[in-house]
Amino acid sequence: MSRSRYARRLPAAALAAGLALAVSACGGEAADPATSADPAAPAAGATSAQLDPNADLSKQSLAISVWEGYTPKELPQQVKEKLKTELKVTLHANNEEIMAKLTSGTDTGLDVAFVSGQYAQALNEAGLLEPIHPELVPNLANLFPEAKELSYDKGNVFSVPYTWGTTGICYRTDLLKTPPTSWNDLLSPPAEAKKKVTMMITERWLALPAIKALGYSVNTRSDEEIAKVKEKLLAAKPNLLAYDDTTFRDRLKKGEAVMVEAWDGWCPAGEKNIDFVIPKEGSDLWVDTMVVLKSSKNKEAAHAFINYILDPKVHGWAAENILYGVPNKAAMDLVDPELKASMPSLQMTPSQLLQGESIIDLGEDSVKFTRLATEVAAQQ
Repeated sequence: MSRSRYARRLPAAALAAGLALAVSACGGEAADPATSADPAAPAAGATSAQLDPNADLSKQSLAISVWEGYTPKELPQQVKEKLKTELKVTLHANNEEIMAKLTSGTDTGLDVAFVSGQYAQALNEAGLLEPIHPELVPNLANLFPEAKELSYDKGNVFSVPYTWGTTGICYRTDLLKTPPTSWNDLLSPPAEAKKKVTMMITERWLALPAIKALGYSVNTRSDEEIAKVKEKLLAAKPNLLAYDDTTFRDRLKKGEAVMVEAWDGWCPAGEKNIDFVIPKEGSDLWVDTMVVLKSSKNKEAAHAFINYILDPKVHGWAAENILYGVPNKAAMDLVDPELKASMPSLQMTPSQLLQGESIIDLGEDSVKFTRLATEVAAQQ
């Protein structure tokens, strides 16, 4: 079992603005549950292709883009054996990279892309996604019922969830006098933790601790609230060791850091003297998804691929190797009980995860978080 970690979300400050412009240029408008009747509806003007459930998949080929380490290295061979379809796997380092490619206006040749939920929502709003044809994905039945109630795509209209989780505080039990229980413990740490705390710099997760500590929504668009979030983040900055999205777990294991903001599966809670907590003010719910591109010429094979991924044994690989929960009940039932007992990320139930607030795309308002991250990072 690999415990290597891979960067799913790295900062790309200019791209949020570019994505908002790309969505706008395609005629889309960011969905907001408070103002949109149906955030998961296909974009205006989008039409669904007529697909052949009896298509000869051996005559189709597939190209997918995914984060490194997010699928087995043997996947092309496995797909060839199971579906008779050739599979080419390309990699993207983060959501921003693949979104820049998909919204460039050029034909990427991709059939399926792995992106986080709010980015799937933005692609759908831009009219770039093929709606999911459930009759071609019978393994959708393996999903937890809660996986069909995700606010960015209720009913899995245009995306299929692959992994899901939340964000919290990962900490050294032996180097803190009192276990953290609040985001304020991270923002205003005790004396023994000062200069030994890390937070993320990726826009939405940089803001998360202060947003929740202040009682705001992770999807706030309020200039006044974002200004208060900025004040709280700037007040916390002198106590930080670093902003760190990728190496915080190593800093924690070395004792260089004693408390870090972390995605649940990236916290090495199964190791000695390390634990994970979701602060009392609550947190987020993030989801990584699979989407079919409207430009795909192999849509039957794309749906067969997603159906194959949702096979319990195949999907279970993600839980056991990435250490994030998967929204597939049959797959989670197959996870090694000993591994599950050692990892909080694999113990969380769907109902517990859904207590977190789903991150949605904010369209043009995304630039507010880009600006926030830029200004906080630049402040001396």
